[in-house]
Amino acid sequence: MKSKNLLLLVIVSSLIYGQNKKLTFHQAFYFGQPRLVKSLPQIKGWVDDEHYLELSVKDGKKLIEKVNVGNNERETYLDYSQIDLPEGFNIDDALINNNDYSKFIFVQNNDLYYLSVKENIFKKLTEDQAEEKNPKFSPDGKKVAYTKENNLYFYDIENEKEYRLTDDGDSLIYNGWSSWVYMEEILGRSTNYAAFWWAPDSRKISFLRFDDSPVPEFILFKADGQHGSIERQRYPKAGDPNPYVKLGIANLEKNNIIWADFPDDNDQYIAWPVWTHDSQLTVQWMNRTQDTIKIYRVDLNDGSKQILHKEHQKTWVEWYEDIYFMKNNDGFIIRTGLDGFYHLYLYDGKGKLIKKLTNDTNINVTSLEFVDETNKLVYFHGWSDNSTERHLYVVNMNNNKIKKLTKEAGTHVCNLSPNGKYFIDRFSSIDTPPVLLLCDERGELIREIGNSKAEVFDEYNLPKAELFRIKTVDGYELPALWYLPTDFDSTKRYPVLLSIYGGPNSPTVRNSFPYRLEPYYMAQNGIIYLSVDHRGSGHFGKAGTDLMHRKLGTWEIHDYIEAVKWLKKLPFVDTTKIAINGGSYGGYVTALALTSAPEYFNYGIAEFGVMDWMLYDNVYTERYMDTPEENPEGYKNASVLNYVENYKGGMLIIHGTMDDNVHMQNSIQLIDKLQQLNKNFEMMFYPNQRHGIRPPHYFHAQKTIAEFIFKNLLNKELATD
Repeated sequence: MKSKNLLLLVIVSSLIYGQNKKLTFHQAFYFGQPRLVKSLPQIKGWVDDEHYLELSVKDGKKLIEKVNVGNNERETYLDYSQIDLPEGFNIDDALINNNDYSKFIFVQNNDLYYLSVKENIFKKLTEDQAEEKNPKFSPDGKKVAYTKENNLYFYDIENEKEYRLTDDGDSLIYNGWSSWVYMEEILGRSTNYAAFWWAPDSRKISFLRFDDSPVPEFILFKADGQHGSIERQRYPKAGDPNPYVKLGIANLEKNNIIWADFPDDNDQYIAWPVWTHDSQLTVQWMNRTQDTIKIYRVDLNDGSKQILHKEHQKTWVEWYEDIYFMKNNDGFIIRTGLDGFYHLYLYDGKGKLIKKLTNDTNINVTSLEFVDETNKLVYFHGWSDNSTERHLYVVNMNNNKIKKLTKEAGTHVCNLSPNGKYFIDRFSSIDTPPVLLLCDERGELIREIGNSKAEVFDEYNLPKAELFRIKTVDGYELPALWYLPTDFDSTKRYPVLLSIYGGPNSPTVRNSFPYRLEPYYMAQNGIIYLSVDHRGSGHFGKAGTDLMHRKLGTWEIHDYIEAVKWLKKLPFVDTTKIAINGGSYGGYVTALALTSAPEYFNYGIAEFGVMDWMLYDNVYTERYMDTPEENPEGYKNASVLNYVENYKGGMLIIHGTMDDNVHMQNSIQLIDKLQQLNKNFEMMFYPNQRHGIRPPHYFHAQKTIAEFIFKNLLNKELATD
C-alpha cells in the first residue's frame, strides 16, 4: 500500500511539474528548442476545385503533392529528386510558371536559365554582363519579361531570342523598374521594384517609366573596409519633388510602345495598371494632395484615356489594390471607406454605380478575395461585431444577403479554390496556435490539414491572454490585449510594458496567437505585457482613421495616455514603471510619448522611428499631413524634436545604419538634441542593417532590448542561459 501511494505521488508530481515548465529566453526571442509552435504544412496553391498542392518531405525526398479534397488521396505532382540540375541551382529559388510546376526560370550569375520539366529541357537564355531582374512568365508560358540596365526586355523561349522594348534607361530613367518611393509606398516591397504587368493574352506588357532626376539625393554611408563606401538614394522627403511617371503599353507583335495620355507633371501619381479579362487596360491616377483618385480606361492603339470612376474625400483616398473587373466589360467592384467604413461597391461597365454590395452598417471589409460571376457571389475578409477578429464572408450580388463562413472567434485568413467550392482557412486565436482547416463553400469543416501546436505545448504554464476594451473620456472603447504574470496576485504591484505600432489603419490588437513568444516570457517574469490600439488604428473604420488627418501623433498619444490613466487606477500596477516599445511608426510614437508625456511613460525603446515628419518620404507623409507648406503647425506639433526639453530619461534608441526607409538621420537628430540638453539615454546602432534588424544582428538587438526592460522594470539582470 505504501509503495502504491509513493508511485501515485511520483505520477502526480511529474504531471504537475510537466505542466509548469517556463519558457527560456532562447525559446522566446531566438526561436530556440524545444519549439512550442511548429510550422504548418505549406500549401502551394490550387490545381482545380477538387485538388490543392502541398509541399511535403517523404523518405528524405521533397515533393509537391496533389491532394484530393474529398478523400485526402495524394499523388506526386513534382518530385524534386527527379529534376537534374547543375550544381549551384536550387529549385526553391526559381520562378514558377502559373504555379503548375512545369516550367521554371532561374537567375544565376546575372543570367537567366530555363527549365521545362515535361520536356526535360534545361537551357541558358541570356549571356551578358548585365543583370536580369524580376523575370515574369507570360500567361501562356512561352515568354519571360524582365528589366535590365533599367530597360524592359522579353525573351521568346521557343524562338530563343531576346527583345529589348525600351532603350532610354539609365541611372535616373527606369523602365519597368520602380522609383524607390513608388516601391515603398504605392506598389509595395513585395514587388521588389518590378513595375511591369503582362496582358492576359501574352501579347502586350504595361509598364511604368520613372524619371528620378527631380528627386533629391540622400546618401547612405557604409563604414566597411579602410575607406568605406556610399549608397546614393533618390528619396523625396515631405514637400520634395516627385519623379515624373509615364504609363507605357508595349505591343510585342508590332514591336512598338504606346504612351498613355497623361500630362508631363510630377505632382501626380500614376499606378496600379490592371488588365481586364479581355486584355483591355485600366490605370489609376491620384493627385499630389491624395484626396482624389480616378480610374481610367486606356486605349491600346493611341493611348487616349476615358474616365471610368472618380472618388474624392476631404482627408485622403486610397488605391484600389483589390479592384475586380467583371468579364465581358460588365462592370467592376471596388473597396473603399468613403462612407466611414470599408465596403464593396458594384459599378457597371460605364462606371455608373449599381449598388453598395455590403449594405450592412456592422460590416467592415478588409479585403476582396474572390468573385464567382456565375453564381453572383462575392467573397471577402472583414469583421462585423468585433474589430479584433477577421472572418470570411460571402455576399449575394442579387439580394445583398451576407453570410459569415468562418465560425470560431479569432483570426481567419482564407484561400479559396478557383471556383469557390472550397477554402483553406489559416485560423488562430489568443488561446489557439495556428491551424490549417479545409472547409466547404458553406464553411463546414471537412478536415484539419495541419496544427502548429507542438507536443510539448501543454507542458508549459503559459500566462493567460485576455482581450478587453479601455473606455476613453470621450467614449471610444479602445481594443486592448494583455498577458498577466503567471500566478498573478492582485495584492502585488507589477510593471507594465506597452507594446505598440500606432500607424494609421494599422491595428495590432487581434484575437490571434502571437508570432513570437515574447509576451509570455515577459509576463512569466512578472511584467504585465499590454497592447492597445488608438482610435485611428482601423478599429473604428475610415472615419476613425480620418481623425489623424494633418495631426499625426496627436490622437495616438492622447489615447495611449488614456490607457495609462486607466492602468494607474488599478491597485496591482506599479505606476513608476510603465514602459512603451515600438518599431518604425511605433518607434516614433515611443519617442513622442517619452518626450511629450513623460509624466505617464517612464521608459521606452524607440526602434528605427521617424522623429520629424520633414525627414520621411513625401507619399506617406503628405497622405496624412499634406505638405509642410500647407500644414506647418501640424508638422511642428508632430515632431519629437520639439519636445525633447520635457524628456526625463529612460529611453533606448535603436537604428540600422543603412536604413533606406526611415533614415538613421532621424535618430541622429534626436540624439543631437538629447546631447545638447545633457539628457540621459541609451543607444545601439547596427552596421549595414536596413529597416528592421536582421540576423545575425537581430539576436543582439533582442537581447539588448530585453536587458533594458529587465534592468528598468524588474531591477535585475536578464538570464539568457
